[in-house]
Amino acid sequence: MDQKITIKEERVSAAEYIDFLKRTDLGSQYPAERFEERINKLVKNVSISLIARNEDGLIVGALFGLTDFSYWLYVTDLGVDRACERQGIASKLMKTAHELAGGEKDIAVYLIANENAVEFYEKLGMEKATDVMQYNNIDWTEWTVK
Repeated sequence: MDQKITIKEERVSAAEYIDFLKRTDLGSQYPAERFEERINKLVKNVSISLIARNEDGLIVGALFGLTDFSYWLYVTDLGVDRACERQGIASKLMKTAHELAGGEKDIAVYLIANENAVEFYEKLGMEKATDVMQYNNIDWTEWTVK
């Protein structure tokens, strides 16, 4: 039985977001180094913070993005609680974020996709890019939020 899901712009605490990460596949994308400190900065500083909640108020989906509201949107986080996958939550979060940033006629969307999510993004009409540059000298200790 699917519950009613509400999506809105909302800032969440680092503790609530970390609890959500434990119930998603996003929990393995972050390095262990200074994890809580960095998540605290993340939830405070993203341009777009969309949160999907179920009827009980539990976070079941989240999208964080950085945008200039003129040309581009970079989606840093998009995740759905494993118990709520395949209900259209991620698609609705992406559509809402694109609209908030300025709409599909003005805003290009970029992100780094988990290899297991590539098919989802392709269904949304996204294509793999060949023109993206990166600078990444961060030491990443792989782990999963538990």
